[in-house]
Amino acid sequence: MFARTPRLLLRPGWMEDAQALAMAIDDPAVVRNLARVPSPYGLDDAEAFLALPQHPRLPRLLIFTRTHGAPRLIGGCGVHLDEQGDPELGYWIARPYWGLGFATEAARAVLGMARAGGLPAIRAGHFVDNPASGNVLRKLGFRFTGRIEKRYSLGRDAMVDSLVFEEGEDDRMSSDPAMDLYGDSWPVAA
Repeated sequence: MFARTPRLLLRPGWMEDAQALAMAIDDPAVVRNLARVPSPYGLDDAEAFLALPQHPRLPRLLIFTRTHGAPRLIGGCGVHLDEQGDPELGYWIARPYWGLGFATEAARAVLGMARAGGLPAIRAGHFVDNPASGNVLRKLGFRFTGRIEKRYSLGRDAMVDSLVFEEGEDDRMSSDPAMDLYGDSWPVAA
């Protein structure tokens, strides 16, 4: 699976990407917003991730810029099965590229691939102290369900409140409490 957007190339990770992947994601400000990524994140972690088999209906792609010179790895985006076996969207962007719309652009492409592959409704979530990720989800047409679940964050080595989102806009759904606490001022997008 590959995708091109106006500014990005999304493709599966290759073993040759291990060094760039480790360098891009090994930032405490990034991994603290992710459930399944250890901190610190080293070359061995990158190689283990890149060695995972690709599921034909669950896109798991690295994000590269393609607008200025050689492509540069700036993040990752994919759909995986959550603890209940339901499809869940995940993404991260390296800190130098926060606030540029790359997460929304990449996730929109991945969701298109997932829908084309016949995946049922996809859910997503973000930690309560990462409201920028909620902004990304709302731009993609997700809505906050009103549920807050505890999720383990490998990078924090702690249980963290996570806001649960589902596809589809609905004005009757609860407001996002992270936005009530932090507003639009946080630049974190992962």
